[in-house]
Amino acid sequence: MPHPNPRNFTHMSLPWRTIDRIDVDVYTVDTPQPEADGTLGWDATTAVTVHAHAGGATGLGWTYSSPAAAAVITEQLSHVVTGRDAFDIVGAWQAMHRSCRNFGTRGLVMQALSAVDIALWDLKAQQRDEPLSTLLGQARSTVPIYGSGGFTTLDGDQLGEQVATWRAAGCTAMKIKIGQDWGSNITRDLQRVRQLRELAGDDVALMVDANGAYSVGQARRVGAALDDLGVIWFEEPVSSDDTEGLRIVKNAVRCDVAAGEYVSDLYDARHLSPVVDCLQLDATRCGGYTGWLAASAIAASHNLQVSAHCAPALHAPVAAAITNLRHIEYFIDHTRLEPKLFDGLPPAAHGALTTNTTRAGHGITLAATAAQYRRRTTRTQRSRAAADR
Repeated sequence: MPHPNPRNFTHMSLPWRTIDRIDVDVYTVDTPQPEADGTLGWDATTAVTVHAHAGGATGLGWTYSSPAAAAVITEQLSHVVTGRDAFDIVGAWQAMHRSCRNFGTRGLVMQALSAVDIALWDLKAQQRDEPLSTLLGQARSTVPIYGSGGFTTLDGDQLGEQVATWRAAGCTAMKIKIGQDWGSNITRDLQRVRQLRELAGDDVALMVDANGAYSVGQARRVGAALDDLGVIWFEEPVSSDDTEGLRIVKNAVRCDVAAGEYVSDLYDARHLSPVVDCLQLDATRCGGYTGWLAASAIAASHNLQVSAHCAPALHAPVAAAITNLRHIEYFIDHTRLEPKLFDGLPPAAHGALTTNTTRAGHGITLAATAAQYRRRTTRTQRSRAAADR
């Protein structure tokens, strides 16, 4: 239960605000069939969840990552945050980041940190007994979404089923994967874009994601064809590590060039911002809500909008907190998985998610049905030394 009138207390060390336990779980949900984009294939999605406990309240966060992220949290990050003031989220973020200096602070480590950070934001809102959107500062009551999936492994009927799902949610923009087999079948790539137009209709904006499959020369040529087909969004035409390549493609095409789903920190955001038309950010990879908001400010300083990458339920409250939002990716793997693992998800209708404004925190809790997908559970409590601080 939240502490009575928590806003009346000054910032000090209070027992009910002390983080006393971190629980970590790993869940894996199979995809309906093997799936692929231009550069990777998969047959399951893994979510690493974090429950942060303090004073009888619990906050939930998660990341889509490897089970190895759970080990980072259990063996390293949980010991850093237990015993800390749950309201000092920025301090906890900095302490976690500094503790991982010798391991590297990007990639897997940042994904693990992201899950903890999100749980701490939910915990703070729970203890303040207010919606997370209110705590973060709500700039809008709904956040626009676009339909995403369209894997290179799909046939026409399967793609049509996904398009129907997105249309039912009111999506007015839809994205498919291209760059099949590292850009070796451009003819099929463009055929699938034409097929998407036929399935979606003329009133839907078309978007594509090459997942870095093309060379710079290929991307320029494919981009010219996409412009002729009316595509408005060309995501990762080349590797997001190739900032010069992104700049060349951006200057060569009319459709917006987007990248950023692998941004881990502010340095990454700063390097990418000058070479894209829209910066993508993923709160489960870039440092949780703390990192996402900071990177969004970097984008704003370059007069860029931000698009939230995947994890639509988690992004709803933080996306509603910025004014330079373009949309959230309504990714089909995650929209199929999230109802199996979580309750209280924000509803999708009329092309938008409605943010939670009635329940404390982000309003999402672990569902009873999640148990069948659990692979691993770890509990980390405060040590006696931490309790004595």
